[in-house]
Amino acid sequence: MEREPMRIREGYLVKKGSMFNTWKPVWVVLLEDGIEFYKRKADNSPKGMIPLKGSSIHSPCQDFGKRMFVFKLTVAKQQDHFFQAAYLEERDAWVRDIKKAIHRIDGGQRFARKSTRKSIRLPETINLSALYLSMKDPEKGIKELKLEKDRRVFNHCFTGTCVIDWLVSSSSIRNRKEGLLLASSLLSEGYLQPAGDTSKAAAEGLSDTPFLDLSDAYYYFPDSGFFCEGYSSDDDVVLKEEFRGTIVKQGCLLKQGHRRKNWKVRKFVLRDDPAYLHYYDPAGGEEPLGAIHLRGCVVTAVEDMPDTKKYDVDNILFEIITANEIHYYLQAASSTERTEWIKAIQSVARTGK
Repeated sequence: MEREPMRIREGYLVKKGSMFNTWKPVWVVLLEDGIEFYKRKADNSPKGMIPLKGSSIHSPCQDFGKRMFVFKLTVAKQQDHFFQAAYLEERDAWVRDIKKAIHRIDGGQRFARKSTRKSIRLPETINLSALYLSMKDPEKGIKELKLEKDRRVFNHCFTGTCVIDWLVSSSSIRNRKEGLLLASSLLSEGYLQPAGDTSKAAAEGLSDTPFLDLSDAYYYFPDSGFFCEGYSSDDDVVLKEEFRGTIVKQGCLLKQGHRRKNWKVRKFVLRDDPAYLHYYDPAGGEEPLGAIHLRGCVVTAVEDMPDTKKYDVDNILFEIITANEIHYYLQAASSTERTEWIKAIQSVARTGK
């Protein structure tokens, strides 16, 4: 019986999409012969696989000036995969182990395992790229809306039913069953992205089809202005049961607001049980203004943001991406303090409840 490849290293990294400049957290597993990446750590099937035989790795990677600690993996077919670590030491550890794995398999066994992604067959006449451009047409394409579900607001998105309706009305398909096949292919190739638990669960294989023809299944274009927010006046509703556990770290940081994108000084308190990062008015007050749930989050350093100069932000920034893919941008007082916050948040995200 063939031996399962040994796991060399695993952990969360931020990965660039293969077709669009979108960066999302993934659980990455480095094996002896390849890299598997998953949507979440608990998933049983990988979202994708990258063979290491014949690959090369490049670090530091300067292709993305605003993102720090990025490394590039180029596979034998000259396709590039970009990953971002949280800080310098973490990036160097990944690069070192991947280099070792590549060297060990040079001239060795062939990468033979098949991808777990289901292939979707379409007529050769279908041009997904041209279809995508038609869907995004400001006049005749799919309208991007603000939709509400489960106490969250989804901006610049649309329903699965709207997608199938549009495909039928544009004569791209003959019936809704064909529409599901075509929409599933658009989703598989990255032209559509799932938004919300219902559509994400289907995309991860928990439904009969990857794409759902439902009015409560939300999707968005990857290069749109999509973002998700809660109902609270600032960012996040605070529950009383969140105030347990030990304070791991506290101090003042600059935080960017979700709605007005303005930067304000907040006092942050990091607790390990449950895994929350609360923030307060630095002038005083016992009640927090909001909280960021850290369980399953990914945190990375970033170099710059489009609107930062307007608010005199000095670019000692880091980003928290929650399990629900909500992005928070914070600024520390120094690069050393930023690294300390990143390591502390990483620790709580892994061990907190």
